[in-house]
Amino acid sequence: MKYNRVLTIAGSDSGGGAGIQADIKTISACDCFATSAITAITVQNTLGVSDVLGLPAYIIEGQIDAVLSDIGTDAIKIGMLHSIEVIEVVCKMLDKYNVQNIVLDPVMVSTSGHKLIEDDAIKMLMDELMPRASIITPNIPEAEILLGIKIDNQIDLPLVAKELSEKNGVSILLKAGHLVDNTLIDIFYDAHTQTAHELISQRIYTKNTHGTGCTLSSAVASMLAKGHSPVKAAYLGKEYINAAILSGAKYEIGHGYGPVDHFFKMHK
Repeated sequence: MKYNRVLTIAGSDSGGGAGIQADIKTISACDCFATSAITAITVQNTLGVSDVLGLPAYIIEGQIDAVLSDIGTDAIKIGMLHSIEVIEVVCKMLDKYNVQNIVLDPVMVSTSGHKLIEDDAIKMLMDELMPRASIITPNIPEAEILLGIKIDNQIDLPLVAKELSEKNGVSILLKAGHLVDNTLIDIFYDAHTQTAHELISQRIYTKNTHGTGCTLSSAVASMLAKGHSPVKAAYLGKEYINAAILSGAKYEIGHGYGPVDHFFKMHK
């Protein structure tokens, strides 16, 4: 018997709704074995992020090396990387172990507006890390930063996803949640087939949306680890996050933006 293994490289959320905590919950709920490399510790709850402590690059490198040299992995999810030094060691480890299934969530700003990455690190993220990824999962604000454009309507998303894909040579899962439409159409642009796929869902009106980006990218990485194609992994990841949001909408936790229900399958 062998586990489907997923390594998450991300920051810690003390509130448990996002970051490494959301990743481990998601990977476990998707029937995979979760390992982790913590990049930063955030002082965080449902009301927002009040402080961030980045861990030294050598500690992050050591965590990744320890996991991959012993346990190995079938996929990697990458979240919050706060500095050039951290991005450098992550690239170094990806090259050393030649990992194939890499899902990069280009985390730059928290939902509450707290900046989570240094300015000079954004360029390195784009130039060095993105080309090493298999799938990148930006939301609208992140796509705007990456392309230097304003995105304000659904009809532009396929072209934006295509441009991001061609610029970085990887597949793109562009999330539509920041738009105002009742029907959300995320776009998965497959870099291998050069085709755009619509992932359609209805907006769920709830304040419990903290950690949705972390959760979706971890679900997609888990589906890749289980052997699904990138397109299928995107569809299944979208199904998982929709169900987690819908189930979590009825809970009250904290005084701000609550989490999704990662273990909704256990409540049935």
